[in-house]
Amino acid sequence: MGDKSTKTIATNRKAFFDYFVTESLEAGIELCGTEVKSLRKGNLSFKDSWCEIASGEIFVHSMHISPYEQGNIFNRDPVRKRRLLLHKREILRLFGVVKQGGFTLVPLSVYFKGSLVKVQLGVCKGKRNFDKRQAIAQRSAKREIEQRMKTRE
Repeated sequence: MGDKSTKTIATNRKAFFDYFVTESLEAGIELCGTEVKSLRKGNLSFKDSWCEIASGEIFVHSMHISPYEQGNIFNRDPVRKRRLLLHKREILRLFGVVKQGGFTLVPLSVYFKGSLVKVQLGVCKGKRNFDKRQAIAQRSAKREIEQRMKTRE
């Protein structure tokens, strides 16, 4: 197989702030044609999107793909639930992990792999408020160190 180039459409930065990502995997996503055209323009929002396992399938909820401007009657609901494409054994394994407790499935990024749209799915555990404050403190300390290093040069 040839090397397929990847082009990132969007990354869910809030997920990395709100959750500890323990594992990630790649999944396909079932889209209609106008949604793919809209994604090529970068019209995607992850705000509060999450995944659910129902009747042996995985669905992503509240992922907003803006309607395609020239799509007219072919456009779909921007926040409809969309099916993710995984092997049955992967879905069963993820179902076991999520049922274990404290874990949730969150889309981390959406990207093109060749001509296909892929979703990086994360198995995540929620952070507490003190974990978030610690992350903010580390980020600000790192930023301050970088600024002081720049002024010395």
